[in-house]
Amino acid sequence: MKNQEDYFKVLRKIQKKPNSTQRELAEELGFSLGKLNYCLKALQDKGLVKIENFKKNPNKLNYLYVLTPAGIAEKTKLTINFMKRKMKEYDELKKELKKNVDNN
Repeated sequence: MKNQEDYFKVLRKIQKKPNSTQRELAEELGFSLGKLNYCLKALQDKGLVKIENFKKNPNKLNYLYVLTPAGIAEKTKLTINFMKRKMKEYDELKKELKKNVDNN
């Protein structure tokens, strides 16, 4: 479950800023570089992210992160699951608040 949330965050960030450096992505996500590398490798192994380096760029450390069609589909699925979880949490909190108000 936690990995899915991490993957969701990485997929969202990559879609918004595909030419970010790993350091920038890690910082913006609140991840260590090691955790980000783990997530990127797992997403790449699943075929959800394609990682391309700029071969003609003198700074060989620059990469472009691209969501594959499968990555876009997975991000959509994870977004729907995330929203369902949040709506369930909201409904539970609403019931709890109503119960507390009714008891007072």
